Amino acid sequence: MADDREKKHTTSSSLELKRIYTKKDIDSPDFQKNLGNSGEYPFTRGVYPDMYRGKLWTMRQYAGFGTARESNKRYRFLLSKGQSGLSVAFDLPTQLGLDSDHPQSCGEVGKVGVAIDSLQDMKILFEKIPLQKVSVSMTINSTAAVILALYLVLAESKGISGSQLTGTIQNDILKEFIARGTYIFPPRASMKIINDIISFCHKHMPRWNTMSISGYHIREAGATAVQELAFTLANAITYVQAALDSGLDADTFAPRLSFFLAAHNNLFEEIAKFRAARRLWAKIMRGRFKAKNPKSWKFRFHTQTSGAALTAQEPENNVIRVTLQALSSILGGTQSLHTNSRDEALALPTEESVRIALRTQQIIAYETGVPDVVDPLGGSYLIESLTDRIEEEVNKYLTKIEDMGGMLTAIEQGFIQKEIQESAYTYQKQLETHQKEIIGINKFVSKESRPPFEIYHPPKEIEENQIKQLKQIKRLRSEKRLKSSLNSLKQASQSDKNLMPFIYDCVKEMATIGEITSVLKETYGTYRENLIF
Repeated sequence: MADDREKKHTTSSSLELKRIYTKKDIDSPDFQKNLGNSGEYPFTRGVYPDMYRGKLWTMRQYAGFGTARESNKRYRFLLSKGQSGLSVAFDLPTQLGLDSDHPQSCGEVGKVGVAIDSLQDMKILFEKIPLQKVSVSMTINSTAAVILALYLVLAESKGISGSQLTGTIQNDILKEFIARGTYIFPPRASMKIINDIISFCHKHMPRWNTMSISGYHIREAGATAVQELAFTLANAITYVQAALDSGLDADTFAPRLSFFLAAHNNLFEEIAKFRAARRLWAKIMRGRFKAKNPKSWKFRFHTQTSGAALTAQEPENNVIRVTLQALSSILGGTQSLHTNSRDEALALPTEESVRIALRTQQIIAYETGVPDVVDPLGGSYLIESLTDRIEEEVNKYLTKIEDMGGMLTAIEQGFIQKEIQESAYTYQKQLETHQKEIIGINKFVSKESRPPFEIYHPPKEIEENQIKQLKQIKRLRSEKRLKSSLNSLKQASQSDKNLMPFIYDCVKEMATIGEITSVLKETYGTYRENLIF
């Protein structure tokens, strides 16, 4: 019987792999020019000359659950264990602009992230945390303007100016239409709000990353590595063009753009993907958009290990998966990293699981020697060949999207969504036919059904307590000042004025996320997806 390892070998993006790679596979006139040095255009080898020799990547753990007080406790626990940045997860009502007492919020308050209704919640969330010293990343999109305003008002109440704050809001609405669905307003109205945020931060929060353009959710929805990168860059091109069309200069906002990618199981493909991403973005910003500042050319990115690649079966194996995914991120030159916990396919992670996930990063950082050399796999025949091929395949997608009329049109026509769905279907069929094998799923399957460690169960009273606090806040605030600020926001939304100062005034008067969103819905409407495929 033939050895089953003689079957055709491909990456997640169906890039066929040769048995062995030689110098001939990277022998091209552009090789040295594309490779370059770290810290120099086109940044294939890294965006900084010394990379981790100068400074390690920021170690984050994406966390948020229940009430602000519970999440604050988790953040302080993580910081005490050596974490160097915070990453905030919000519950679905907060992401959708609904207050905790809204009928549609029932059963979802505090479930997949922390519930934030007003400034009071934000104060509790960051209690005893030095905001001027800790970089805070917030995964929020359709309500990003409100969350950012809440954070700024909170900081200023502590005597910290916007110019001192470092961190990121995701603020990537296009990928919500593609992969996640937590949108509120139609695409073009959403783009207007994004431009307002970019312009506001340029003036008032110059160290803040105004966007984290996310391929992570695209990948988790079923996209291949090539599709993840292609659709992320297509979204980024759309944002840059919209900002330029609004009158902004590329070099005033592009240096504060950042990216968010996934790390999946195919080690070499992931490393090559990260390297190709830097090269592609540098060429896009310098060539297409004529940006002159080298900081505008740099693809700075956060990575999260893959939640979709984790299994509920034999969950202890997820520690190994996450370790290898983290390694690919670091070998690929990430600036920031979240490592998933072993139990995330089952429930919110426990403190013990989070500690193991954080320790995974710390062991790679301090015990392996991996950070001691910049781009240690640079020059590898396989890695350089894969980097070139991923760049080539991504450019094919970008050209096709451009020919369709751009990313907004491609999304509105359902092209991007269909591509992802087809890739997800193909992957599932490969699992069922054993073309792809996952340990514990369709290879070396165990009969063990219970995880060998504790699983977190959220308290039942979370929603009740959150609603009780929200009612108290509404009783204590000034209704006159609140109505005045909300009315000013409504008038501004009917003009071309920047909405951020008006949202800022609303949250100072203890307006809730739901109240602010309702005002904007009156002007912009609510988006309903038109499934045409």
